[in-house]
Amino acid sequence: MQPEHATLGVIYENWRGYNAKLGRAIAPLTAEQLALQPAPHMWPLEQIVQHIISVRAGWFSATLQDEAAAMAAYIEWGQRDSPSRSGAELAHALDETWAFIESRLARWTPEECAMTFPDEWEGQVTHVSRSWVIYHVLEHDLHHGGEVSLILGMNGLVGPDI
Repeated sequence: MQPEHATLGVIYENWRGYNAKLGRAIAPLTAEQLALQPAPHMWPLEQIVQHIISVRAGWFSATLQDEAAAMAAYIEWGQRDSPSRSGAELAHALDETWAFIESRLARWTPEECAMTFPDEWEGQVTHVSRSWVIYHVLEHDLHHGGEVSLILGMNGLVGPDI
């Protein structure tokens, strides 16, 4: 195995572990706990987790043109008017979106990761590579997972065991 592949393997393995830890922290939470927010004008915990799920599905399924019915449903999550979900539902969706991502990471070749796809942002169309999407979703997971950890901690709850 080449060093860059070993490095990617370590990154992907730890991303899998991060997902599992996030799910374990979220699964037992009550509706009241999922409604916690750091300030009245900021997203509640549940919306942040739904947003993580929605973004994963959007980038890996819609943007990368790898459509799947389950992912299409998750793309709708995380909006202000999204229905509430239980901690168990959120943890299941984290696992399901991760399994979708992981199955792609396992099969894409370096050449396939270099392929680009159109993406529109604020009226401008750019082309993003699979590699860029992989990194972007990873950084997004870490950013919002940090928010989850902070909200749980500031309310005396157990966060992801990172």
